[in-house]
Amino acid sequence: MELGLIGLGKMGGNMRERIRRAGHTVIGYDRNPDLADVHSLQELVSKLKAPRAIWVMVPAGAPTQATIDELAALLSHGDVVVDGGNSRWTDDEKHAVELGIKGIGFVDCGVSGGVWGLENGYALMYGGTPEHVAQVQPILDALKPEGDFGAVHAGKVGAGHFAKMVHNGIEYAMMQAYAEGWELLEKVDSVTDVREVFRSWQEGTVIRSWLLDLAVDALDKDEHLDRLRGFAQDSGEGRWTVEAAIDHAVPLPAITASLFARFASRQDDSPQMKMIAALRNQFGGHSVETSEPNK
Repeated sequence: MELGLIGLGKMGGNMRERIRRAGHTVIGYDRNPDLADVHSLQELVSKLKAPRAIWVMVPAGAPTQATIDELAALLSHGDVVVDGGNSRWTDDEKHAVELGIKGIGFVDCGVSGGVWGLENGYALMYGGTPEHVAQVQPILDALKPEGDFGAVHAGKVGAGHFAKMVHNGIEYAMMQAYAEGWELLEKVDSVTDVREVFRSWQEGTVIRSWLLDLAVDALDKDEHLDRLRGFAQDSGEGRWTVEAAIDHAVPLPAITASLFARFASRQDDSPQMKMIAALRNQFGGHSVETSEPNK
C-alpha cells in the first residue's frame, strides 16, 4: 500500500526503510530537504491515492498539533492519520475529534524499538476503531517484529499512547534498579570486577533483559562510566505516568522514585540536603560541611 510519512529522523527514517523493504510505497516529508522525498505536506498529500494514509513521526506537543492542523485542511473524508510519536493520550482524543469532523480517521500508535527497529522490528501499541486500524494494518504488520508478538490493538483512541507511556514508566524503574545495583557494587572493595558481575547476569537469572544487555555494552565501552556525567533527562512520559497514577489513585512507588531520581541528577549541590544537614546540626549537633574554606 501507499503511505505518507512525516518526520524522517532516526526513528522515522528507519521506519521508512523497513516499510519499503516489506514492499510498500513510502513518500516521506521532513523539514530537512536532504531527507525528504517531497518538499511540503501539500505535495505529499497530492502524490497519494485516496483513501490516503499518513503516519506522523514528529515531536509531541506543538509540532504534532501544527501537523495535525495542516493535515486536517489537506486531507479528505475516508483518509486516516496515524500519530506514531510520543504524544500524550489526552491529545489523541482531541486530535481524533478534530479530524473526525471532516471524516478523517485517527489512530494513535506508541512505537518502541529505537535504533534496532530497522532490523528487529518495532513494538507497536495502537488505539482506534477497528475500521481505522484496518486501513493501516499492512503498515503495522510491516513494522512489527516477526512472529506472533510485538504488536497490540490496545483499545480506543488514546489507548496506544497510554500503553506506551506505562511501558516507559516501567522502563524508568528498571533502569533505576540496574543503576542503583551498579553503584553499590562499585562502592565495595570486595567486588573487583563489576562489569563481569553484570555480564554474568545475562544468562540464567530472573533479572536478565535487553536493558541489562545494553548496560553490559555500555560498560564494555567505558568500564566505570568515567566519561559520563551523572545527568539524566526525562522525555515527559514518566511524569505523565505518575500524573495518571495520581488521577486514578494507583500507587506507583518504584516508578515515581525513579522519576524523582532523574530530577536529583540535575543538581550539583542539593538544596534539600542543605536543609537536612542544617536540621541534623540543630537538633543533634551533627557536623556540617561548609561551601566556603576555613569556615
